[in-house]
Amino acid sequence: MTCGISITAISNCPDVSGNDDIGAILVECIGKQNLGVEEGDIFCVAQKVVSKAEGRLVKLSDVVPSEKARFYAKELNKDPRKIEVILRESNSVVRYFKHHNQDEGVIICQHRLGFISANAGVDESNVKEKDNVLLLPKDPDMSARFIRRKLES
Repeated sequence: MTCGISITAISNCPDVSGNDDIGAILVECIGKQNLGVEEGDIFCVAQKVVSKAEGRLVKLSDVVPSEKARFYAKELNKDPRKIEVILRESNSVVRYFKHHNQDEGVIICQHRLGFISANAGVDESNVKEKDNVLLLPKDPDMSARFIRRKLES
């Protein structure tokens, strides 16, 4: 008996924004590609897609940086408002550093969900709206369960 793995990209998925139902979008895209969903299938959904659908976008213009955020911003050559958002998403700062050949430094934090990551997962890449950052989902396990229920139905 042989076991095989097949990996299929779901194409033509639309851009996701606040309050979009990712599960419903996936079901629709899967149907358009005539793909079936079977028990045991594994779906990988980018965190950014989930965060966008959950409205985890923060306007930096609404953020007032604390003294602590201004300190790290100066040390790391980062926007103090972004640092403030990072600190709000973190339990603690583990380490911060700036290499001499980098424009900006990195702040390593323990995220409120418990894991250690750069910038507490706060990201501005692939965010269309200028001066905005994207946060990780509030409860990634709940997000995954919601998507799973849609796919199962």
